[in-house]
Amino acid sequence: MDEEQYREIAIQAARAGGDVLQQWAHRFTVREKGPANLVTEADFASQETIVGIIQSRFSDHGFLAEEDLDRGSEQPFRWIIDPLDGTANYVHGFPYFAVSIGLEYAGEMLVGVIFDPTRDEMFVAQKGKGAWLNERPIQPSPVDTLEKAFVVASLPSAINADHPSVGRLLRVLPRAQTVQRTGSAALNLVYVACGRIDAFWSTSLKPWDVAAGSLIVAEAGGAITSTAGAPFDLNVPDLLASNGSPIHGQLVELLSGPVGS
Repeated sequence: MDEEQYREIAIQAARAGGDVLQQWAHRFTVREKGPANLVTEADFASQETIVGIIQSRFSDHGFLAEEDLDRGSEQPFRWIIDPLDGTANYVHGFPYFAVSIGLEYAGEMLVGVIFDPTRDEMFVAQKGKGAWLNERPIQPSPVDTLEKAFVVASLPSAINADHPSVGRLLRVLPRAQTVQRTGSAALNLVYVACGRIDAFWSTSLKPWDVAAGSLIVAEAGGAITSTAGAPFDLNVPDLLASNGSPIHGQLVELLSGPVGS
């Protein structure tokens, strides 16, 4: 396996997908994909561009992507793609969205690339070789107490006040220095990896939301588990990523507590 080649193609595809998003930004039309969850033609245009670039080089690889693409899942190599992570942000002109591309081999992530086209920031990780932002090595923050931490929660797009995710948020809110909800899991993960965010959690994400970012966090030296502290499983919507300090255990204790506690 030529992992360097896979990484370079992923970078090329992510940049091309980001360019498509920027081109569409002021001329798309919006349609509903569910309550409070918008999608645009830009999703599909970006995905088509990304898949086209990868498929032209690796025609026998499988694909799993957000916009109705699940092909060749029996193949050992599978590209897991979110052509536009942070769709609602993008629709409303809020510049916090990204392209996310991960390559999996036999169930293990090999390459992760996340590109933020508004800031021209390319986050990259390769299994066993580290993580980078625009070719500079990155690492998480040294913050070691929740009271000093900047943490981010991901909540489902349409919930009521009684939803368990709200309960978990309220348990953390008085304990952390800052708690935010940003709308892009991919950027949240790479921000943990490079030290801009100290921790991020979610129980509602899909594999394409977290495939690339989970590898980038791990390769940067952060920690990634379920919210209960169990080993992270890409196919289970339950994730806690942190800088790997005692913050992680403090959040596990809060997030895994009984609903309503």
